[in-house]
Amino acid sequence: MDVGIAGLGRMGAGMARRLARGGHQVVAWNRTASVAVEVAAEPENQGRITVAEPLATIVERLESPRFLIISVPSGDATEQMIDQLMEILSPGDCIVDAGNSNFHDSQRRAAKLEARGIDWLDMGVSGGVWGLTVGFCAMLGGKREVFERFEPAVKTLAPEGGYLYCGPAGAGHYVKMVHNGIEYGVMQAYGEGFDILHASDFDVDLASVARMWQNGSVIRSWLLELAGDAFEKEGNDLSEIQGWVNDSGEGRWTVFDAIDHDVPAPIITLSLIQRFRSRREPDSYTDKVLAALRNEFGGHAIKAAGDESS
Repeated sequence: MDVGIAGLGRMGAGMARRLARGGHQVVAWNRTASVAVEVAAEPENQGRITVAEPLATIVERLESPRFLIISVPSGDATEQMIDQLMEILSPGDCIVDAGNSNFHDSQRRAAKLEARGIDWLDMGVSGGVWGLTVGFCAMLGGKREVFERFEPAVKTLAPEGGYLYCGPAGAGHYVKMVHNGIEYGVMQAYGEGFDILHASDFDVDLASVARMWQNGSVIRSWLLELAGDAFEKEGNDLSEIQGWVNDSGEGRWTVFDAIDHDVPAPIITLSLIQRFRSRREPDSYTDKVLAALRNEFGGHAIKAAGDESS
């Protein structure tokens, strides 16, 4: 099928490439047009990805009804992109928000678009920079019949069994929000565990521990695999990494929603608070592990040891 993508950052570019290599025709737009040109020119993408510049030309290159994925930062950037697209899309077209938007915003945006006859899907996506090769886990919300029309693209984006229609507008981003809240807690546990091992009297090779735990252990996971990668690259001490850990919003929203529903969620809540603390005292080994993991799975920037910038 034909799919448009607006925004070719780490996730958007990976989705464009995976769709193209899966046999779909992709029309791509990026704020910096040269990025779209470079992606389209890659040998694997030639003839499969074309560039829309300016944004309005994207409607000329897609057959109606159109599906347009937006992959831009949540908040104002997403809102502005939707407002622009509302003016050029036609009734029956669909905007698919693949960013980490707040589910309340997704519900509001779906209603705003419905008034114009434009369909909506919110698609929470996990997979980070590895999504191109292993697939993007996708959680979708919106009208089921719209999801079913878009499903051929989702099947290409996701690994087998790695996507789900979650319910009406907002449901996809809600499930992704909770997913990221869980991620905070799991990462914190790994960080603290490796901190204890690193502080012990035993000179244990942490990369080897992570690799060993991947075989038969009840705590094996992809995050643990990435921890092994980080220790192999950076060494046991992680001495070149500052323990400064950002949060992109979903953990906060998960905690807020837990409070709204009177759900006790101490692990997720405390893991979020620990990230706040890391930005004031970025010397904790636990936080070095978290920073390294965020870089491994999502390409999130690492602050070098000694970097005092905020």
